[in-house]
Amino acid sequence: MPLTMKQWQILPAGLDRFRQTQVAVPTPGPGEALVRVRAVALNYRDVAMVDGTIPPPASGPIVPGSDAAGEVVALGSGVTCLRIGEAVIDVDNIGWFDGPPPAHANSAPVLGRLAEFVVVPAAQLVRAPTTVSAISASTLPVAGLTAWFALVEEGRLRAGQTVVVQGTGGVSMFAVQLAAAHGARVIVTSTSDTKLERAIALGASAGVNRVANPEWEQVVLELTEGLGADHVLEMAGGDNLRRSLAAVKLGGRISLIGLLDDAELRAPMLEILFKRVTLAAIAVGHRRALQDLVQAVDQLRLEPVVDRVYAFDDAPLAFDHQRRGPFGKVVIDLSD
Repeated sequence: MPLTMKQWQILPAGLDRFRQTQVAVPTPGPGEALVRVRAVALNYRDVAMVDGTIPPPASGPIVPGSDAAGEVVALGSGVTCLRIGEAVIDVDNIGWFDGPPPAHANSAPVLGRLAEFVVVPAAQLVRAPTTVSAISASTLPVAGLTAWFALVEEGRLRAGQTVVVQGTGGVSMFAVQLAAAHGARVIVTSTSDTKLERAIALGASAGVNRVANPEWEQVVLELTEGLGADHVLEMAGGDNLRRSLAAVKLGGRISLIGLLDDAELRAPMLEILFKRVTLAAIAVGHRRALQDLVQAVDQLRLEPVVDRVYAFDDAPLAFDHQRRGPFGKVVIDLSD
């Protein structure tokens, strides 16, 4: 094992402030594992933290990246749940293993994964799927689990339901695949006909172009014979919540996931009350749900949608691609 490793650091507020550094390989302490990182998938929040939309946890340099897949190369004392050489992915919510979030759980995003080696508490690691590559597995801990948690864990998804998925990013494409696999009818909204066609090829039943149909909620009502959707994944924020509220059925559910348009939400309170809508905030999910998702990926032979893979040295280009809005996921490959 080398004594030093490469990692990327950023000073928040600009991609031009990326720098690759050489640092010592960390040593796992009691209850920890050293993981050789093989792939890191990017999320909206990674770019938002660089740009200042989401405040970083520190004012100085940070090592970005939350989604990672790799293999265990060393174990600290007391670790019996993992083996050297085991392929793993990491849980994003620290200290949340099952059930409601405990009071002591750390809800801040995991960081520090854009490095050749990382030390992770063994309890935060989950065995990776056996049917996909490390590149695909790296997309599961945040984007995959967010979609799974919204639809399956909390949404109690059932065959025959109608789900509205907004956009074609990582969470949205996982939602399309998972909802379709459960027998649900999926309606996707996007500004691109090409992306809508690709989403339908993945299992969506219908697509709505939000440029051609700015009042997209009316199309959803037409497609559902005026009843509305059982579940809407709200990805934009701001005034878009009004449209999601109009598109959901009486007693339906809206999962609050993204803030692509606005970090605030605006919607009429009376309509929320009269429609008896459940508004559920989804901030990824717990460890047991990630284990369930891994089993589903293997059983369904589900292949995560990866738009493009970048080399480790091209990490700034990967962040720029993420900012432009990928179809599915952008992944950084550290396998070499």
